[in-house]
Amino acid sequence: MPIIAISTCSKLHDYEESVRRAGGEPRVVDPSAGTIDELMNGVDGLLLTGGGDVEPTLYGEQPHPTFDAAEEGRDAFEIELARRANASDLPLLAICRGIQVLNVARGGTLVQDIPDQMPESGVHSIKEPSFAIAHDVWIASGTLLERLMRERLESDTCPVNSRHHQAVKTVGDGLVVSATAPDGIIEAVEDPTRRFCLGVQWHPENFYRTGEFRGLFEGFIEAARR
Repeated sequence: MPIIAISTCSKLHDYEESVRRAGGEPRVVDPSAGTIDELMNGVDGLLLTGGGDVEPTLYGEQPHPTFDAAEEGRDAFEIELARRANASDLPLLAICRGIQVLNVARGGTLVQDIPDQMPESGVHSIKEPSFAIAHDVWIASGTLLERLMRERLESDTCPVNSRHHQAVKTVGDGLVVSATAPDGIIEAVEDPTRRFCLGVQWHPENFYRTGEFRGLFEGFIEAARR
């Protein structure tokens, strides 16, 4: 059974359960519990979770008034995890904040506040219930995301939940856009040169009971198993 490192966050249950139901063994990694080398020893895949905003100075900007910092130490720890995953071709699934961490780790930038900086955009933050559908995403043909979601796609679109006020702006090195919202907000990126490197802006882990996004986790676990 592949061991999946899950970056610590305030709401771990759904991430852990999604990994278990896809056939993986979750291992929560907390920067206070040891060095990265110690925490990642024997790990077969990495899952970057949701949470607060990435520090804007890490991508060359000053914080927007809406900046909501993540837990102390998470930014540096998770950016280093993402870089090591890239260097070693470790399968990586990045969710919500995770896609933003992945993008910044690759030299990309973020939209700091969608309502303020992109006022013509649609709704991207419906917090309750966690599985409430906010909008569709348009999935690019020929991508890893399309292959994983093929059974659920209605033509090239898929409904998703959403609770974020930030998003990918300038795409990081080696990443390609694999999904967008109807308003143009980037909803997924991936690296086609890696065994498995996918980031999504929505929260597929919230659907572990009903399985709408099980294909994402099963593909991730299968890559980790190989």
